[in-house]
Amino acid sequence: MQDATSLFPVSAPAVVSPLRTAVSHRSDPAEAVAELASGLCHASLGFVLFFCSVEYPLEALSRALNEAFADIPVAGCTSAGEITPAGYARGSIVAIGFDRCHFVFAPALVDSLDAFDLPCAQRLVDDLLGRCRERALAPLADHSFVVTLLDGLSSSEESVIATLDAALGSIPSFGGSAGDDNRLARTHVFCHGRFHNEAAVVLMVNTPLPFEVFTTHHLRPRHEKLVVTAVDRESRRVMELNAVPAVEAYAALVEQPVAGLGPELFARHPLAVRIGDHYYVRSIQRANEDGSLSFYCAVDNGIVLTAMTSALILEELVQTLQGLEQRLGPHELVIGCDCFLRRLELEVLGEDAAVSDLLSLSRVIGFNTYGEQYHGMHINQTFTGVAIGTARPGGAA
Repeated sequence: MQDATSLFPVSAPAVVSPLRTAVSHRSDPAEAVAELASGLCHASLGFVLFFCSVEYPLEALSRALNEAFADIPVAGCTSAGEITPAGYARGSIVAIGFDRCHFVFAPALVDSLDAFDLPCAQRLVDDLLGRCRERALAPLADHSFVVTLLDGLSSSEESVIATLDAALGSIPSFGGSAGDDNRLARTHVFCHGRFHNEAAVVLMVNTPLPFEVFTTHHLRPRHEKLVVTAVDRESRRVMELNAVPAVEAYAALVEQPVAGLGPELFARHPLAVRIGDHYYVRSIQRANEDGSLSFYCAVDNGIVLTAMTSALILEELVQTLQGLEQRLGPHELVIGCDCFLRRLELEVLGEDAAVSDLLSLSRVIGFNTYGEQYHGMHINQTFTGVAIGTARPGGAA
């Protein structure tokens, strides 16, 4: 297999970038944040976005962030792995600093996910638009996008994201569900100076720089189908597939014993729902003792799940990143939400180092998620994000 360097040419970054990045592997929160601040702080720093491991004591990390960036808005979330300037990492904190001469940020916290209906979403979007409009750097309609970060174990992503998308109209959005280093215990988002559970962060961004919100995956449909015949929608648990216990039906599909079902197998043999001509993965979280399967995305009774098979992640990523560069020109940065199941699959196959190198060469910063959001949909096992280009000659930036 070719290495990432030969597959994807390196773009020359701008001499002075409107986007700065920093990472720390220090375990002490104060030392870690001090290292971030030394790489990010400058006279026109306007916003900081970070992704961190839950190995950090989060209260201490909050204090350190508030002290280091006292006058700068900060948002972020916990992760199931980080994407740093050097590629994949764990147990670290990575951050992006946005220059206010090139970006306007309007952050908001949704702290009651169950009550987030369309009137709430419309008020939130109107507020975000109003704040961006006050110092917009480019017309809002064609020069704005939204980033969403959600509690990855809240089971509320579908309703929140669909409702928000309805209020956003034509404004593109993407995001990721917070992780907790694959512990599946508690995930967190950060806004207004502290970490929150059962909450979402919504960031509206206005910029004159060219950008493209995108999503991609490496999975291809097989011919086998499984119909959901019994489900507990609230807990995202499927009790039956094809009228037999879900674990038995899935084990038969992948030709493995029930006792052998686990994250590595789920990563390599996902299921998807077809909508139009596209397949959207519904990843399995765990097999339960009662014979049910828990999913990361909502599943409904009667839906048809298609068995999927994997293509090569590296080749798919190269094509995606090359396509973005062809359309946008050289990248300042790609903010990426990469499903943790993709990374798990790469590690099983021994291909994680090659993809890590590609992400580094392609200036990708982000995190491994418990699910991704794209244009109002909650999806799994994708690489989703925004590519931000350099200022175009004669442009506003």
